[in-house]
Amino acid sequence: MVAKITVPNSIKRALNYNEQKLKEGKAQCIHAHNFLKEAEQLNFYEKLHRFEQLIALNKRATTNTVHISLNFGLNEKLEKEKLTEISTVYMQKIGFGEQPYLVYQHLDAGHPHIHIVTTNIKQDGKRISLHNLGRNESSKAREEIERAYKLVRAKDQQKQVNEIKPINALRVNYGKSPTKRGIINVLDAVLPHYKYASLAELNAVLRLYNLVADRGKENGIIFKNNGLVYRVLDEKGNKIGVPIKASSIYSKPTLSFLEKRFRENEMLKQEHKKHLKTAIDWILVRPPKNLSAFKQALEKEKISLVIRQSDQGLVYGLTYVDHSTKCVFNGSDIGKQYSAKGILENCGIVQSIPEQAKAIEHTPTSQTIKQQPSHEPTPSKQLDIGKIIEEVIKPTEEIHYLPYELKKRRKKRKRNQ
Repeated sequence: MVAKITVPNSIKRALNYNEQKLKEGKAQCIHAHNFLKEAEQLNFYEKLHRFEQLIALNKRATTNTVHISLNFGLNEKLEKEKLTEISTVYMQKIGFGEQPYLVYQHLDAGHPHIHIVTTNIKQDGKRISLHNLGRNESSKAREEIERAYKLVRAKDQQKQVNEIKPINALRVNYGKSPTKRGIINVLDAVLPHYKYASLAELNAVLRLYNLVADRGKENGIIFKNNGLVYRVLDEKGNKIGVPIKASSIYSKPTLSFLEKRFRENEMLKQEHKKHLKTAIDWILVRPPKNLSAFKQALEKEKISLVIRQSDQGLVYGLTYVDHSTKCVFNGSDIGKQYSAKGILENCGIVQSIPEQAKAIEHTPTSQTIKQQPSHEPTPSKQLDIGKIIEEVIKPTEEIHYLPYELKKRRKKRKRNQ
């Protein structure tokens, strides 16, 4: 069982998230602890009012909301009664047994899990300390519950990350819940566990699951506003379907969130560099004949190789994803001999420009000129311009115009009668 504790800015925000799931049929409120009514009899405002009553007792508290998720193994089948029992025991052990709280069973993920919404403001106005709650009380409670209910341990659950199947892009209904659900499942498995120090390194992992974090074009609105979207990829790596905004996902895996992770991971992953070097060195004792063989050898060591190529097919970069240590490294970051150039030289691989690319590069200039729009006026255009100039400078015929009022009237001749 994996327990995650967050402290949202407001109780209304945490409640809204779960209630929205409830409306969409993606969640069920299975238990209401210390409420006057049963869970199914409470409406949104009654739930909110119960929490706000306690929060109002301590207006100085900057943190008054607690949102917990208890995540179980992929193959664990737990009934509502069992989930309610586990949540009750957990809340009692972490010191929230007397608090009002709501338990929601979510149905929109690949693994069974529940969300618990509560407040740390007690009936007397004092607050329950949240300092090291996850590391101390929660960790101890989790281990005791795992043993008592024979649940998959948190350590063993992390091993299931490697078994997550890539999003099947062919079956995704673009813009509907399955797309978002698949994206969330992958992000939940990757973001908290892998150590990546840049967006490119993160995408090296996400691409293994047919997903990419996209900032859009540099002159686009998303990029200028420091936005981020997640997109599904097809088998060829092309972006398809409707992009999902990072801000629309509850865990808020936005660019600012990821940048904090980048800084933290940069230090955390350094100690695992040696493990990756040793694995690569062992493979290079007998250098593979090509990159495909090198990639296959790495996969046996639970290391994925992401190859970056130019439009002409030339390899210019390698990224290693070590699934054993959950670390991502660019080849050049761990040493020159592990970069694209170093590996190619070590394996005796000589790169050559593909024939098709050569044909494009050595195309005769005459053909190139034909493809490019000419800025020189054609003879016919020059002739037309000449005619226009001639018409402009040509003297016009002088027209003698006299106003009607100034014209002399001719006298009418009298007819002889």
